Amino acid sequence: MTSLLLIHGWGFNRRVFDPLLEPLARAGIQASFWELPGHGRQIGVEVAPTLGAWAGACHSHLPRAPQVILGWSLGGQVAVELALRYPKQVQGLILVSTTPRFVAGADWEDGHDIQVFERFAGELEVQYEKTLSDFLWLQLRNPETAHRVVPKLRDALARGGAPTLAGLRAGLEILKTSDQREALRGGLPQPTALLAGKQDRLVLPGAIKWLAGALGIEAVWLTRGGHVPFLTDPDWFTQEVRGFLNAHAGL
Repeated sequence: MTSLLLIHGWGFNRRVFDPLLEPLARAGIQASFWELPGHGRQIGVEVAPTLGAWAGACHSHLPRAPQVILGWSLGGQVAVELALRYPKQVQGLILVSTTPRFVAGADWEDGHDIQVFERFAGELEVQYEKTLSDFLWLQLRNPETAHRVVPKLRDALARGGAPTLAGLRAGLEILKTSDQREALRGGLPQPTALLAGKQDRLVLPGAIKWLAGALGIEAVWLTRGGHVPFLTDPDWFTQEVRGFLNAHAGL
């Protein structure tokens, strides 16, 4: 079987990928996971709130053989950082709903106002469960899809364990401050796939287009998909993952 390392996004844990396990196994793909510091099984782990530090923590757990890494959202940024810092350990990347920069700026319109993240930061201190709930709904534009998918996200939190407040703060600091655009202007040496939903409310289409251009690839769009295409359309998602692995990892 071909191995694939999956990295989840902010506020979640490895169990968010549970609906993929059976279709991936049927496709001959063996999934393994790395959870962000302060999340899931790493609730006791504290790492400096930078992408470099989090990528270093992940690298210390990687096997010697080069890995294909699938990163979703903030997990995608960690995957990119791994590819930049430890290129010999990364065989390929599958980036899902990933942006080089979450926060808008004078030279970046394809992000969110910093006040959105400041509001999340303030609410974490007093009612972090509501903050996570608000974050779930932010990720899905279509109400019908949201009512179908949000319970799956909540179930992942319940089964995999809620993140610590310290882990949430650290991840939010990374979301607020990270900007990978300059490092990515020369592209990446590893083959990369970029999967995205056109109805994503968190990672805007313009950010996906910029990232695809920097990497010299075409993004693969799910027309009615949002921020979690692997939950809304697992068959489509598995097909795209298998196609990439077949082309670049000998599946």
